[in-house]
Amino acid sequence: MQKIKYALVGVFAVLVMLWLFTEPSVLRSATFLAWRDVLVQLSGTLAIGCMSVAMILALRPRWLEPWLGGLDKMYRLHKWLGISALVVVVVHWLWAKGPKWAIGWGLLERPMRGPRPVFENPVEALFKAIGHTAEEIGEWGFYAIVVLIVLALVTRFPYRTFFKTHNFMAVAYLVMAFHAVVLIKFSYWVTPYGLVMAMLIAGGTWAAVVALLGRVGIQRLVKGSIASLQYYSGVRSLEVEIAGMRGWPGHKAGQFAFVTMGRSEGGHPYTIASGWHSAETGLKFLVKELGDYTTGLREKLSLGQEVTVEGPYGCFTFDDNCPHQIWIGGGVGMTPFMARMQEMARESGGSHSTNARTVDFFYSTAEVDEEVLEKLRTDASAAGVRLHVLVDSRDGHLTGPRVREAVPQWQAASIWFCGPARFGEALKRDFGACGFPVKARFHQELFAMR
Repeated sequence: MQKIKYALVGVFAVLVMLWLFTEPSVLRSATFLAWRDVLVQLSGTLAIGCMSVAMILALRPRWLEPWLGGLDKMYRLHKWLGISALVVVVVHWLWAKGPKWAIGWGLLERPMRGPRPVFENPVEALFKAIGHTAEEIGEWGFYAIVVLIVLALVTRFPYRTFFKTHNFMAVAYLVMAFHAVVLIKFSYWVTPYGLVMAMLIAGGTWAAVVALLGRVGIQRLVKGSIASLQYYSGVRSLEVEIAGMRGWPGHKAGQFAFVTMGRSEGGHPYTIASGWHSAETGLKFLVKELGDYTTGLREKLSLGQEVTVEGPYGCFTFDDNCPHQIWIGGGVGMTPFMARMQEMARESGGSHSTNARTVDFFYSTAEVDEEVLEKLRTDASAAGVRLHVLVDSRDGHLTGPRVREAVPQWQAASIWFCGPARFGEALKRDFGACGFPVKARFHQELFAMR
């Protein structure tokens, strides 16, 4: 979380500092309308800057994952950038429109217009000639951006609605990019600030075109077919095995992929519930019934049905140097640990004495399916993992003190959490209050893509 906070603040800090270096006149502005002109420029460039970075992140660039801690963290940054863009673009709109309303209401005096300037640069002259058109188009783009961002943030809208409407964001971005290029102060373009803005807008435009052409993640798409389906009624989850994954690059336990089982829905992110070996060509996913799509999924799928898988993504891969690991899974959050136990069993070859690291796995659940629990026990036994199963109605809720009591060496361990976000945050606060270095050794999957 710290990395994405720093990244968000960094985007604003760099743009504001470069702008102040480029526009020192802001400190000498004496009138309200003079302040209005420079603040319209600042808010407008900040808005398009945020939108550009958000568009680039929408391409799911894997090279950024190690820097930000995984695609789940990148999507959280993408969301925060969208919210920031929404706030800043509203401020920009108010600065642009407010003074005009005030003049119309007689609250401000209309400024005197001097003679029209003559522009020697033909590009600047062109931009001035189409400036009014850019303003009108930008206003409609503003309304579209506001509606689309609000739709993306309101989780009550079904995923399929979000998926379809969010594609229009690329069109709205291109409209706003045109608006920005034409109306950004022309003298900015020959400054470092203008160079940074040009790079951001070029990157955002490229990302928008890729998205509109449906080419996001195209190089990481692999086709397969459904080999088996098993429903666990106790936990309302469907296990989907996909076979024939020729070309799959392999994955680490804890990573996830986008699985497309129907064109109308697009790709849904699911944690991979199986380990990987080069001789294998299949993957398993455990899909929890949470929404309108996943609730009826078992009736929609059939054996042999073709699916596409894009990935792998994520940095929740259990990589650290700690001699002991504490895993905590809640509900369907057990899936990365299932994959890791399978991976460990294969690596050890059944000889747990060769494992330098010890593991305690706490699985907390409100729902019980004995078949799932038996699979967990089998995998844990094969991997040499100490399994602690807590059923809420029988054992009460899992808390930090219960974990520390069961694992005396907790201070030297790392914690890997996958489950409900509030549960994870509560545990993080509890361990942090006890002096545990949560920033360095508490790893939490932020599995929310909107």
